[in-house]
Amino acid sequence: MSKKALITGITGQDGSYLAELLLEKNYEVHGIIRRSSSFNTGRIMHIFEDVHNPNPKLKLHYGDLTDGSRISKLIEEIEPNEVYNLGAQSHVRISFDEPVYTAQTVGMGALRMLEAIRNVTGGNSNIRFYQASSSEIFGKVKEVPQNEETPFYPRSPYACSKVHAFHQVVNYREAYGMHASNGILFNHESPRRGETFVTKKIVNALCKIKYGLQDKLFLGNLDAKRDWGHAKDYVEGMWKILQQKNPDDYVLATGKQYSIRQFVNMVCKKLDMKISWKGKGINEKCYDNTKKKTIIELDKTYIRPLDVQTLLGDAKKASKILKWKPKINIHNLIDEMINFELKKLNHD
Repeated sequence: MSKKALITGITGQDGSYLAELLLEKNYEVHGIIRRSSSFNTGRIMHIFEDVHNPNPKLKLHYGDLTDGSRISKLIEEIEPNEVYNLGAQSHVRISFDEPVYTAQTVGMGALRMLEAIRNVTGGNSNIRFYQASSSEIFGKVKEVPQNEETPFYPRSPYACSKVHAFHQVVNYREAYGMHASNGILFNHESPRRGETFVTKKIVNALCKIKYGLQDKLFLGNLDAKRDWGHAKDYVEGMWKILQQKNPDDYVLATGKQYSIRQFVNMVCKKLDMKISWKGKGINEKCYDNTKKKTIIELDKTYIRPLDVQTLLGDAKKASKILKWKPKINIHNLIDEMINFELKKLNHD
């Protein structure tokens, strides 16, 4: 009999890749989606099956991380072997505008999932639980690189909520013997990344600027440094975490770091755009030397009230125990993202 998995956030970048992976491994996959008047299943339409199919391998259920009773009912009905909690208000900058909602979905959402599993199973749960944590919990970093022992110093409502969720997972694991684990994932991107996330925003805009379909791109902190990998590699790490005999917490990262400015430079180089940077601080601008015009300006709107300047992960533990290593480097990642955008623009 095939295993059953329940995924929150299945319509997001990570959820869609994870669903693909689990279907390839012959899982029966269940996903929780929020009710919407418009379709929000674009990332999973290629694996979605008609509801009239008598034995679909992918099944979607309406629900919300703010509704504990609905979560409990779904856990009871589905009886999953594995639960992957990937759903959240996941945009760091927006969490400053919506801190309460962020806390309800990210922090309390994880707690509702854990409590639903505990209550439905009477505390004797064989369900394995994965919580999507984030490198943002390290915030104002205490050491470089960051690993599983690095102290947390969150710098946003989103990060604070992720810290809350992290500790609830550890608490339920130790108090109730649950197989509950955290994956502390550093930044991971793909063509399926949301339009408002900086890597997607940069690639999308520069492809349009290259072909005269957009005039300018507005960005925030160009000096922020991140450890970027590919979402496909990271969902494999999630799965490996839940296959371990004992639950634990793992950092997943590439161990390589680039600034936002460097990311822009790499994208421009691959698009054969000759650029130069001029000015300082908020007045810094990027010029297209061929078109002789400004193509990137900075906007205070995109600068966080508190920013995280540097994130660099140390995934030695995942490498040793999970036998996990990222396969796709940043150059291949950018190539894939550019090709995806150019195909949409019919310039492939």
